[in-house]
Amino acid sequence: METYGIEKYGIIGPKAVYRNLTPAALTEAALRRGEGTLSKTGALVVTTGKYTGRSPNDKFIVDTEGVHNEIAWGKVNKPISREKFDAIKGKVAAYLQGREIFIFDGYAGADPKYTKKFRIINELASQNLFIHQLLIRPTAEQLADYGEPDYTMLVAPGFKCDPEVDGVNSEAAIMIDYEAHMIVIAGSQYSGEIKKSVFSTMNYVMTKENVLPMHCSANMDPETHETAVFFGLSGTGKTTLSADPGRKLIGDDEHGWSPDGIFNFEGGCYAKCINLKEENEPDIYRAIKFGSLVENVVMDPETRELDFDDDSLTENTRVGYPVDYISNAQIPGEGGIPKVVIFLTADAFGVLPPISRLSKEAAMYHFVTGFTSKLAGTERGITEPQPTFSTLFGEPFMPMDPQVYAKMLGDKLDQYGTKVYLVNTGWAGGSAAAGAKRMKLSYTRAMVTAALNGSFDNVEFKHHDVFNVDYPTSCPGVPDEMLDARGMWADKAAYDEQANKLANMFAENFAKKYPHMAPEIANAGPRAK
Repeated sequence: METYGIEKYGIIGPKAVYRNLTPAALTEAALRRGEGTLSKTGALVVTTGKYTGRSPNDKFIVDTEGVHNEIAWGKVNKPISREKFDAIKGKVAAYLQGREIFIFDGYAGADPKYTKKFRIINELASQNLFIHQLLIRPTAEQLADYGEPDYTMLVAPGFKCDPEVDGVNSEAAIMIDYEAHMIVIAGSQYSGEIKKSVFSTMNYVMTKENVLPMHCSANMDPETHETAVFFGLSGTGKTTLSADPGRKLIGDDEHGWSPDGIFNFEGGCYAKCINLKEENEPDIYRAIKFGSLVENVVMDPETRELDFDDDSLTENTRVGYPVDYISNAQIPGEGGIPKVVIFLTADAFGVLPPISRLSKEAAMYHFVTGFTSKLAGTERGITEPQPTFSTLFGEPFMPMDPQVYAKMLGDKLDQYGTKVYLVNTGWAGGSAAAGAKRMKLSYTRAMVTAALNGSFDNVEFKHHDVFNVDYPTSCPGVPDEMLDARGMWADKAAYDEQANKLANMFAENFAKKYPHMAPEIANAGPRAK
């Protein structure tokens, strides 16, 4: 039996070893092993048990001399010793002995100059299917010449850590050893941990190669190959706005910006399914078919119909599928230098301008800040919108000091003259709590289109004194009055009060999180009056 060298990881005497099986074979194996069932459309449907989302408290980075001074240690990046890491890795390897092993050898990074080889070793066929579809799949020729991986990941959700013995926080542990090029995931069946561990690795290593790693979606003009990148936290419209039928989708989640342009880290998509409707998200809806993996969506056992509105297992229902399930996908996932960068926010306070242009310093400020807001009522007792600040729009996956990434962005904006816009997809004319409505999607699309095609280049802009940004006075397809955030409020005093309140929240967050950031960046943010 060919074991493909897994002995070097301590996995001895496996029952069987399968390498780079096809999606059909992996689906068959998962069904044979009782890991899931098929939906009406042929997608493999699984439940992930206790863990239905990322477990940030269980994520660790091995603290070694070579990386210690580079990691932004704290609540997000928690250290673990090499000794503890090796001990858990040894236990996981022992746990995998005598079992069926599923290996996927693939790539992260569509640009061959920067591609890294990842070997994923799974105990579950369903999770191997997931990562097969999410990473970049090698051709038969590439697989034959694959050689040694750059990074290896052991994934064993069936192994439960003992916090007292193992020195971790729960039965789950997600650990990265950058120096040893090893990743271990134990105790959690949530497949997103595999994908995000690849991101956390790439977001460290790419900085060494003059590539800015970005948690964003990206699309491209099919003729000019000019690209646009979209940053935004959950609920801001990142997926919706980047899925433009007139442009090619490079990717929806993680990219690198190199001296040559943009490239996707992945070969697939991992989309939310809650309240999914074909008319709103046709590409995602149609991607739920044979070869895709559906997590924690409730399914009728008789009809095999999926109920996308049922959140009884979790609101974080997901589907993983290859990017070529999207009709306008750019394959391979590469494009030119970004012409435009768009930061998306859903402001439930209803005070940010619908679209504003950012200076280089303001772009760096909003990049590190990563603002959006949640609606009131998501938790008992909350009656006002709640601000959310996620550093670099992807804080859980950025291991290094935010200044490293911010400087790289600033350098690239200088070098290429890329324009940056802040787009508010949230509420207008009042706060969400007061019953105001969200900005019409058609208006937001028109603003994004104008930003991409240069329509704002010859338009008059006004300065917003509180938010310290410039906003346009006109936009094709948008009534002029819809561009003036303050003008849309009937009660101007109420607007001023809410705007100043949010500006203070920005300032407090920045001062707390980034006390050492350059003054020109700090001064480019909102300023309460």
